[in-house]
Amino acid sequence: MADFNEKTSYADDEKNARLENAAVVDQTESPPSATDYEATPEETRLVRRLDMRIMPIACLMYLFAYLDRTNLGNARLQGLPEDTLHGDPTGVLFDWVNSAFFFSYILCQVPASVVSKLFPPKIWLGCAAVGWGLASTLMSTGFNFPGLVVARVMLGVFEAGFGPGIPLYMSFWYTKHEMGVRMAYWFGFAAVAGAFGGLIAFGVQNAHTAIANWRLLFIVEGIPAILMGFIAMMFLPNRPEETSFLNEDERKIQMERQSRGLKADFGRTVNKAHVIAAFKDWKIYTAGVIYFGANCALASTSAFLPTIIKTFGFTNARAQLLTVPPYAVSAVVLLLTSYASDRLQSRGIPLSCSACLGGIGYLLLLTVPDNNHVRYFATFCITSGTYTMIGIIIAWSAHNFGSESKKATGIPMYMAIGQCGSVLGSHMFPTTEGPRYIKGFAVSCALEFLAAVCGIILTVHYRMENRRRDLKYGIPERDAAVDTTKLADEAPMFRYVP
Repeated sequence: MADFNEKTSYADDEKNARLENAAVVDQTESPPSATDYEATPEETRLVRRLDMRIMPIACLMYLFAYLDRTNLGNARLQGLPEDTLHGDPTGVLFDWVNSAFFFSYILCQVPASVVSKLFPPKIWLGCAAVGWGLASTLMSTGFNFPGLVVARVMLGVFEAGFGPGIPLYMSFWYTKHEMGVRMAYWFGFAAVAGAFGGLIAFGVQNAHTAIANWRLLFIVEGIPAILMGFIAMMFLPNRPEETSFLNEDERKIQMERQSRGLKADFGRTVNKAHVIAAFKDWKIYTAGVIYFGANCALASTSAFLPTIIKTFGFTNARAQLLTVPPYAVSAVVLLLTSYASDRLQSRGIPLSCSACLGGIGYLLLLTVPDNNHVRYFATFCITSGTYTMIGIIIAWSAHNFGSESKKATGIPMYMAIGQCGSVLGSHMFPTTEGPRYIKGFAVSCALEFLAAVCGIILTVHYRMENRRRDLKYGIPERDAAVDTTKLADEAPMFRYVP
């Protein structure tokens, strides 16, 4: 494992950076734009091949992960509280069942992500899917509050190995100029899950079976995750240097792509110094605040959107069906915004705009209590803004840490902070505060706008730091190799995606 010099030799690093500048363009020139690079036909074919193998598996895994994480909202309208929680007239017991997932998910994210570097990715991710699929399916056997809580806790344990693991895994295969759209496709399946979940719940609601509808819902949505786990173990490629999926020519191209712009720690190693550096990095905590606000809105929307729409005067089945359009629109908005973000190589501004859109949606719910057309439109703003914000922050962080070890620590760190927002969101819509839910809407609104402010702070810092390094060390060529083995993203020639 690499040793870390705590900037005591910063003068040496500066000297080395200037020597590296054989590949630096004249400082009077503008930096190359994100669209300057022309991939070779061989690289284009490789990326297409990677997309066809990795993206369907990763996206379907997230689809079923998100269905299993959020199906409580639909189960609530299908009789779960009456069958297992003695009716739960205050809604408090349901809130705790919902939030039990997040406690284990938060606690396990950082250790799971760091340890995942020591195992073949397809085995790690596949086993995680089998585990959470079993936990979700076994929710159907819950007959009391403790049984439901245990199943939800185990769901969080296994999903903690998957959520932060996918952005880390994707960074093995995709460059920072490709990451935004891929993360948008991946996270967009959370929105697809919301829409698809509503359709499944509508179908299950009208099923006539020997077991309760909500129990059937957990079985129908849990078993596919188990199957996807085995598919991942068979077909998902391992690390580029290990997988038999690539031939030798493709492996050379991919290894060059993986190290493009960086010369850092690769392989099944953990750089302890970079792990420690992640815990000291204020930028990760700021990203955590953004993710906190986004997840508070996301958790409350996922669990309570059917309940909120029901307050517009619809039946249970119609309310579940009407959750589909907001999720479908949010998936389109997420993809379009992420594509533009990739092309411009700008994350902070689109993120802040998306957060403001979500905040405006909550403002409409707060200030327009009687017009159901406006209130339903507000749900489109909330889902579109929130899902887009999360997709962008995931892509933004994937290539701004400078090394695999710092990514493996930093990604689950800000995600763990963010999932605390999910716990809060799970408790903001008790039945006793319906149908207006003023407290829940107000808190979510404030956190969305706070996330927008934090996004501006981060993008301004990244732009100023990039400019400072340009002036001090010169402007590096696009994708020139930068040695980050000692200082990670603090290396003089490293440049952030703003």
